[in-house]
Amino acid sequence: MSSSTVITNIATLVTNDPSLGDTSPLGLVRDAAVVIDGDRIVWTGASSKAPATDNRVDAGGRAVLPGFVDSHSHLVFAGDRTEEFNARMSGRGYTAGGIRTTVAATRAASDEELERTLTRYLGEALRQGTTTMETKSGYGLTVADEARALRLAAAHTDEVTYLGAHIVAPELADDPAAYVALVTGEMLDACAPHARWIDVFCEQGAFDGDQARAILTAGRAKGLHPRIHANQLSHGPGVQLAVELDAASADHCTHLTDADVDALAHSRTVATLLPGAEFSTRAAWPDARRLLDAGVTVALSTDCNPGSSFTSSVPFCIALAVRDMRMTPDEAVWSATAGGAAALRRTDVGRLTPGAYADLTLLDAPSHVHLAYRPGVPLVSGVWRRGVRVV
Repeated sequence: MSSSTVITNIATLVTNDPSLGDTSPLGLVRDAAVVIDGDRIVWTGASSKAPATDNRVDAGGRAVLPGFVDSHSHLVFAGDRTEEFNARMSGRGYTAGGIRTTVAATRAASDEELERTLTRYLGEALRQGTTTMETKSGYGLTVADEARALRLAAAHTDEVTYLGAHIVAPELADDPAAYVALVTGEMLDACAPHARWIDVFCEQGAFDGDQARAILTAGRAKGLHPRIHANQLSHGPGVQLAVELDAASADHCTHLTDADVDALAHSRTVATLLPGAEFSTRAAWPDARRLLDAGVTVALSTDCNPGSSFTSSVPFCIALAVRDMRMTPDEAVWSATAGGAAALRRTDVGRLTPGAYADLTLLDAPSHVHLAYRPGVPLVSGVWRRGVRVV
């Protein structure tokens, strides 16, 4: 039998449902309470009107918001790229080529080593308020290594993405057509049973538009829905391809034309921005203000990976988005919760509304604005996932 719990004395509750709160996109409720029954939210409203429950938790005048939804990460890997980061911070630019270093280490690692790394960073993210996390393959680039990466990931998260098309495998560097054939053939057959999504790095040094279209189309035929690394290092066809194929998300979106922005604004494709990557590579920041003002749905995610964004902290990315990408604190919090859910085509996470999963983050602060106001401070003091307090 399920047990009900009310969390009461919440200074500011972010519901992400305007009809439940102050009519803003965050649906803010002041002096609020939220009721959990089993793994679901069953009631939200004023603290004074909270119904009787089996258990009671006093939030102590703190803020509560939905658990963060991190819709872009790369957690199945071995080794690190400290030397590359150090060199880059000393003046060397970032290119897609550094991925090969992680590929070599990942291929050499045991299943146990890879799973330890995966669960370490999932746990690290959870302690910082992330309750839903997508993660990808992409550091194996052989049939066996890609399949095992996805098998390991699927044991720990529902949101798993096949990224055999991260870069061309080193042994086929001189024959990219043969690698695309592998990614869309034998490798796809082995990987599809373990994944929900298919992704491709559409970029100079990785895959061009025609190759990306072939890969994503093949994945869709196997039941995997497209998402795409698009327009990160330079302008390219990735965003337009994402819209053409109804991809759930176009990720990075740094180098955009007006036509790209317009296409996103008139589509279901979410623009997922990854400020940790720009921070860690000293690259140009995506213009979130431009996207938001055009009506594009924006998500914020960490891009946690050992090469270009080695952070699992959504709060850190929220602070970067507010400071350097011209988002308001409200927009950044929405994008890291409901926006991430939209990028995963989910309505059961990223919001605190009746029927949604009881994934909540308690801050040691009276307002969600403190996530940007107090950057670098460990404000997350409690996390519930599927109705169970885990932090």
